[in-house]
Amino acid sequence: MAADIFIIAGFLGAGKTTLIQKLIREVFQDKRTAVVENDFGEESVDASLLGASGVMVNEINSGCICCSLSGNFVRAFGDMLDQFKPDHVIIEPSGVAKLSDVVLACEDPRIAPLAGVRGKITVVDVNSCKKYIDNFGEFFEDQIQHADTVLLSKIDAPPGDKTGKAEEAAGIIRELNGSSRIFADPWSRIDSAEILYPAAARESIAEEDAGCCNSPDSCDHNHDAEDVFDEITLRPGRQFSREDLESRMFDIERFSSGEILRAKGIVRGEDGYLNIQYIPGDLRVESTSAAGDIVCFIGRGLNRQELAGLLLREAR
Repeated sequence: MAADIFIIAGFLGAGKTTLIQKLIREVFQDKRTAVVENDFGEESVDASLLGASGVMVNEINSGCICCSLSGNFVRAFGDMLDQFKPDHVIIEPSGVAKLSDVVLACEDPRIAPLAGVRGKITVVDVNSCKKYIDNFGEFFEDQIQHADTVLLSKIDAPPGDKTGKAEEAAGIIRELNGSSRIFADPWSRIDSAEILYPAAARESIAEEDAGCCNSPDSCDHNHDAEDVFDEITLRPGRQFSREDLESRMFDIERFSSGEILRAKGIVRGEDGYLNIQYIPGDLRVESTSAAGDIVCFIGRGLNRQELAGLLLREAR
């Protein structure tokens, strides 16, 4: 029997990994499930976090699932399906991947007999939706236009009332994709099974022109993520206290040049490991059972030497 593929898309920092953790906990905990991670960098921080959930995690990094990487993705994905034989596969593409590219890769003749796309789910941060539409429409709009389900995130996150932003985000989504289901409640109130298995089957919008190629040799992209975004990976090789790490990240936010859209990492803390999650205006440093020594920055106009200096400067 072919495996069911669920693609969890969403722009940088929208909450894809958090949603996958919810799905694993509420639906896939005792099922034969594999997670495929395609991060925009040398190593996937999210793969380390999801690995702590006890599911099989397969990493395909150093680029997005697009024409330039689709051959590598298809080969690695096919090998994983053949060896592990999961019943369900969750794909978490990079935040700057085009959903249409991911769907196209999954429809490759080498994959189709082994697995089929069951759900295309996009997570949209209500706080950043308008900004990303205005500045990164080519990538952000594609993720919405090719989804059959859209979940709004950060609705119940303080501070302030997010009702207005949620309504604005829902309006933008409906303009781009009138066929998708939109979940606009706090995630604690949403049943994961309803996200994955809607009561009534809906027609897929994947038949529309994805704006991508049918083979790597005939590619006609406007842009690949590598052409638009910078990615810088640092390996600190040292221990931080939570307070010191937060101070360094705030300095990076205030003083670094360029525009940091996303930062995430796992580093050694005083009593274990610390997980860094950053989007503009929101920094979270929390303890984690996952191990690592990596901090990844994604944005535009980034300077490696400057970021390294701010993160690894001598303690004050």
